[in-house]
Amino acid sequence: MHTNEDLTVPRDFKKHTLLPEIVDWDETSEHVTWGRTSKAKWDDNLAALLVPIGPLWMYLNWIALEHFDGSLIEAFQAFASRDGVQFAMQHFPRPSVAASLGYGAWVLGQAVLYACLPGAKCFGQRTPGGHLLSYTANGLMAWAVTHVLFFFGACVFGFWDLAIIATHWEGLWVAGNGYGFMLSIVALMRGYCSPSFSEDRKLSGPGSLTSGEALGSAFDIKFFHMVDLAFDISYAAHQFQTHGHITTSMILVLILHTTYVLDFFLHESWYTRTIDITHDHFGFMLAWGDTTFLPAFYTLQAQYLARYPTHLSPTQAACILSLGLAGYAIFRQSNSQKDYIRSHPSPSSAIIWRKPATFIPCIYTTADGKQHSSLLLTSGWWGICRHANYTGDLMMAFAMCATCGTSDLLPWSYFAFMGVFLVLRTKRDEGRCSGKYGERWGEYCERVRWRLVPGVW
Repeated sequence: MHTNEDLTVPRDFKKHTLLPEIVDWDETSEHVTWGRTSKAKWDDNLAALLVPIGPLWMYLNWIALEHFDGSLIEAFQAFASRDGVQFAMQHFPRPSVAASLGYGAWVLGQAVLYACLPGAKCFGQRTPGGHLLSYTANGLMAWAVTHVLFFFGACVFGFWDLAIIATHWEGLWVAGNGYGFMLSIVALMRGYCSPSFSEDRKLSGPGSLTSGEALGSAFDIKFFHMVDLAFDISYAAHQFQTHGHITTSMILVLILHTTYVLDFFLHESWYTRTIDITHDHFGFMLAWGDTTFLPAFYTLQAQYLARYPTHLSPTQAACILSLGLAGYAIFRQSNSQKDYIRSHPSPSSAIIWRKPATFIPCIYTTADGKQHSSLLLTSGWWGICRHANYTGDLMMAFAMCATCGTSDLLPWSYFAFMGVFLVLRTKRDEGRCSGKYGERWGEYCERVRWRLVPGVW
């Protein structure tokens, strides 16, 4: 997810100079509040306290889907009416040797693809410690190879059923949890004992325990685990095997989810300049989140529809698809506008929406005392609201949930989560940008009044 902070272009990254040297602005080098020395606020600490609730939440989602007809309310009522320990023992997902071996083979296979497949070299945003790290963007090729092997193994050679992930999800969920917790502990120990970049280490604070390998090595463990595991096809096959057909609602989920995932891999290089890679450290939130939360939660609509099909009218389907694609268009165009202005040899001559691009030039100081040029874009979507890509993201999330109808709350928890998550991230982004850019960020906020929803907030 991009923020306006991600517009930074290191001087030594390109042959040309992005901005003229600024020598008369005295707000940049007094102290560094960007990244390392910024103070956590009460809402940051509250968010950190809520992080451990994630496993319990995913556990209750699975119980509701598997045992209570997809109803979270019925699952809560059953929990309240029984002994908690007895309820947990009765419904707790059980491990499976076959699923654990399969999960391990999957992770190992993805690691081999990550390490061996060729890809374009790309550079991230400069870290608060002053480091400029390079990455190999080969995710699209790894995604394609994985899916070709998966389909050929199921449909041509018959090695496994196409619905294998859906039918073995209980054991896979347990294996993913175990791996996520183990990875969190390893990252924490690495951050304490042998950090890759001590200047970027953060051993306390909201939602983050470690820098670990988060910011780069020959095998960048954070970049590797940013790959979401898309299991929607398996759930679609499960729906067909169970109900004898694939619903329009499931097809819409496949279209919207595939669009979202493919967009990530097609533009993988820009992801290295986002807050997830550059600032969020690889602690429990990302380690467990990427290995367990994302596969379980981001496929929630497919899981629900595979068990409890929702039938949409042609008009409903058309409206949902239009909303989702419109959200994607805003999401993609807003991110592309920043990539465009970032890579343009002369930003002052760049054109956005048939008009000369406008921006606020600024400089910032990293922990090593060096100053770097940057800019804050005020054209295109970034002249309408400060986090236009988040607005598009929310529109897509709403459309994905709408495919499941309104009978149950559970599939809509994704939209609720994204709303809370993006509002909190918006505030965190702006606090970081304020510390990084000082008065220039205040000038940007005066030009662009709205944060997320134009005319509302």
